Amino acid sequence: MKMMKQSSLVNILLLFSLFSFGQVSDAQIIHEQWKASWIKMPGESDYEYGVYLFRKRINLDSVPSRFDIHVSADNRYKLYVNQKLVSLGPARGDLAHWNFETVDIAQYLQPGQNIVSARVWNEAAYRPEAQISLQTGFILQGSLGNISLNTDKSWKCSRDSSYGPIPFTGPFYYVSGAGEFIDMRHHITDFGSVDFNDELWEYAQPIFHGIPKDIRGGYGTSNGWMLVPSIIPAMEMSPQRFRAVRESSGVKLPESFPVQSTDIQIPANTNVSFLLDQGELTNAYPTMRFSNGVGSAITLQYTEALYTKFPDKGNRNEVAGKQFLGRMDSIISNGKANQVFETLNWRTFRYIKLDIKTGSEPLVLNDISSSFTGYPFQFNAKLETALPEIKTMLDIGWRTARLCAVETYMDCPYYEQLQYIGDGRIQALISLYNSGDDRLVRNALNLMDHSRQPEGVTLSRHPSFTPQIIPTFSLWYIGMLHDYWMYAKDTSFVIKKIPGTRQVLEYFNNYQASDGSIQNVPNWMFTDWVNAPEWKSGVAPRGKDGSSSILDLTLLWAYQLAAEMEGRNGMRSFKDRYLAEAAKLKKTIRRKYWDQSRGLFSDRPEKDLFSQHANSLAILTGLTNKAETNSIAEKLLRDTTMAAASIYFRYYLHQALIKAGRGNEYLSWLDKWRENISSGLSTWAEMSDVSKSRSDCHAWGSSPNIEFFRTILGIDSDAPGFSTIKIQPHLGSLKNIQGSIPHPNGELSTQYIYQEGQWNIQIKLPSATQGKLIWKGKQIPLNSGLNKFQLQ
Repeated sequence: MKMMKQSSLVNILLLFSLFSFGQVSDAQIIHEQWKASWIKMPGESDYEYGVYLFRKRINLDSVPSRFDIHVSADNRYKLYVNQKLVSLGPARGDLAHWNFETVDIAQYLQPGQNIVSARVWNEAAYRPEAQISLQTGFILQGSLGNISLNTDKSWKCSRDSSYGPIPFTGPFYYVSGAGEFIDMRHHITDFGSVDFNDELWEYAQPIFHGIPKDIRGGYGTSNGWMLVPSIIPAMEMSPQRFRAVRESSGVKLPESFPVQSTDIQIPANTNVSFLLDQGELTNAYPTMRFSNGVGSAITLQYTEALYTKFPDKGNRNEVAGKQFLGRMDSIISNGKANQVFETLNWRTFRYIKLDIKTGSEPLVLNDISSSFTGYPFQFNAKLETALPEIKTMLDIGWRTARLCAVETYMDCPYYEQLQYIGDGRIQALISLYNSGDDRLVRNALNLMDHSRQPEGVTLSRHPSFTPQIIPTFSLWYIGMLHDYWMYAKDTSFVIKKIPGTRQVLEYFNNYQASDGSIQNVPNWMFTDWVNAPEWKSGVAPRGKDGSSSILDLTLLWAYQLAAEMEGRNGMRSFKDRYLAEAAKLKKTIRRKYWDQSRGLFSDRPEKDLFSQHANSLAILTGLTNKAETNSIAEKLLRDTTMAAASIYFRYYLHQALIKAGRGNEYLSWLDKWRENISSGLSTWAEMSDVSKSRSDCHAWGSSPNIEFFRTILGIDSDAPGFSTIKIQPHLGSLKNIQGSIPHPNGELSTQYIYQEGQWNIQIKLPSATQGKLIWKGKQIPLNSGLNKFQLQ
C-alpha cells in the first residue's frame, strides 16, 4: 500500500478500476428531452483550446442505495465525486451518435456535503483526428428524479489557464493530438474538495437541453449532440512501473529507481536527463510527483523506439547512440511540495525521456509511474504446448490487440488512433477468439454503419473529423459483419445492418460494366502496403480500362457473403441477385485475368503483373478447381516474382493456403513475425519492413492469435451464431497441444496427444451445441459435452 499512496492519481485510478458503468435505468433518458442542459464557461470561445473546471455542491441527509447519473462532454471529461475519479469519456462517436456514460455514484457519496466536479477540455484544432467535435460543452443528468445534479446555471466553473497545447509533427503521418504544457504556478488543484473556495468562480452558461437521438415528440430538429448510451464498459486502469533507467546524466540515480518510488534530489542550476524503459510498449496515463524547485522546467517525451538514423529503428531493445523523436509534455514547477502532473489523455510509449532543468532552487522528483489503460478485455482462451515460440507470439499478439483497442479499435495507438475497417475485421475476430467479449465489435460495426455516405459507401475510418473513403474497406465491412454473424450470437443485430450492406453493393454496382467488372471507382482503392513500384500508395495495379482482378475478386467475395446473410436473414430477391452477380463476375474474372501459361490470375487484363493477393482471393472465392488450387498454393509459397502480401494481407494469404490443404505448414509461414521478435519488438509492426516501420503496433498483424486456435487447434464455426462447430486441426509436427476458446454457449476445448503411434483426442463442446471432427478427410460427429477418440 505504501507505493500506492505516493500518487493521488494512482489512488484514483485504483478506485476507478473497480468501477463499472451502470445500465440506463429509466426510459425517459433515451426518449425524452433531458432536464439537464449542456453548459459552458461564459465569455470563453466555444471553439478554441481550453481546459475548464465545473463543480456542484449537494447536501444529503443520507446516502441512497443507488444514484445514477448520465454524463457527457465535448471534447472530453474526467468526472470526480468528492475528489475520486468515477468516470472519464465520452466514448468517441459522431455528432449524430454522441455517447453518454451512465454511472452509479452512490458508493462515492457521503452524508452531508458532497462535491461533484469535472475537468472538461476542448483541444480544438489540436485534437486527435479521431475526435469529432461541435464546441466546448458539458452535461450531467440525474436519473429517476435525482435532479439535484442536473447541469444548469447553478453549476460553478472556471478556466484552468495553466494548460496549453504542444503540437507534435514529424516526417510521418501523425494525427493523435498535441502534448500538454502545464504551468503549475497557475494550476488549480483540489477543486473537487468540499473546502475549496469557489466564490470567485462564475456560474455556468446553459447552451441548450440535452437531446437523445431517439427522442419521441418534439419537432424532429437537432441542435448538435444527439445523445446515445455508450454500449462499452469503463476502460481498464492498472498501475504499472518502469522497469529500468537505460541512460542518465546530471545526477546519480538510486538503484531502486524507477522500480520503486524513490526521492531524487536535483540540485539548483542543474540539467538532468534520463531515459526510462517500460520494457514493452504500453498505453498509459503518466503520473509524476515532484516538490520544490520553483520555476524548474520538466519535459517528458514519449516514443515507441529510438532511431539509429530516421527512419531506421534497428533493434528496439537498443538505445546507445540512437536518436529520440517523440511527442512531448512540459511542466513548470510552482515550488510547492507534492505537485502532481497527470496527463489529460493517455500516452503510448515504451521509452520516456525525462529532462529537468532547475533554477535557483533544488527540486525533488518524488516519483514517476503510469497507469495502463485500454478496453477491459480479458484473455479467456487457453493454449498449452511445449513449443515456447507459440506462447511468445500469442502474448505479443494479444498485447498488440489490446493496445489497439480503447474506446474503439485503432490501427495504431501512437500515430493515428483511428478505427479502420480493414484493420477492424481482423481485430474483431481476435476479440471473439481470445476474449469472447463482443461489445467493442458491435460498437465498431455500429460506427462503420453510421459512417455510410448518401452514395452508399462507408468511410474507411470512423470516427474521424476528416472524411476518408477507401471503397474496398466498405466491402471488408460486409466481410466483418459476416464474421460477426458466424462467430457471435446476436442475429438480430446483424439483421438490422443488412440494409446498409445493400447500399454498399448498390454503390459498386454503379461502377460495374456489363460483364460485372468494376472500373474507375473513385477515391483511394487501397488493398495493401506492397513493396512494388506498380502498387502506388497501396493500390492494386489497374489496367487501361480501369479494371483490376483484385478489386473484382473483393467485390465477388462481398456478393457471396452478402448472399449468405440475405438467404438466412434478409430477402430472397437480394440473395438471387447477388448470386447472379457473383456468377457473372466469376466468368469475367476467369476470362479477363486467368493466364494459362503461368497458371495464375493476373492483377490486370494485360496479364503482365501477378500478386499473392489476386491468387489468394481467387482460391477464397471458389474460382479454382482442385488441381488449380493446389498449383496456385505451391506458387504462392515459392514464386518470388509475385507481389508479396504484407503482414496485414497475409491473413488472407494464409486462409487461402489453408483452404488449399496446406494448413499443416502454418508455423513455417511466420518468418515475418519471427523477424519482429528478433528485432526486439513487444508488439507487431505496421509494415513488413520491420526496421523502417512507422508504427510498432498494428493489430492487423495479430492474425496468429486467430489461427493458433482456428487453424492449429482447428476450432471453427460451421453455422451462423457458432451454433454448430467444425473441428479440423492442422497439427504439423506438434505432438502435444491443447487449448480452448470462449464460445457463446460456454468453453470449447480440444486436446491432441500423440502416443505410441496413435492420437488421443478430447473435444469438449459447450451445452446445446453439436459439430463434427474432420480427420484425414473423414467426418466424425460431435455431441455437446466431452468427446474422446483414439485415431491413427
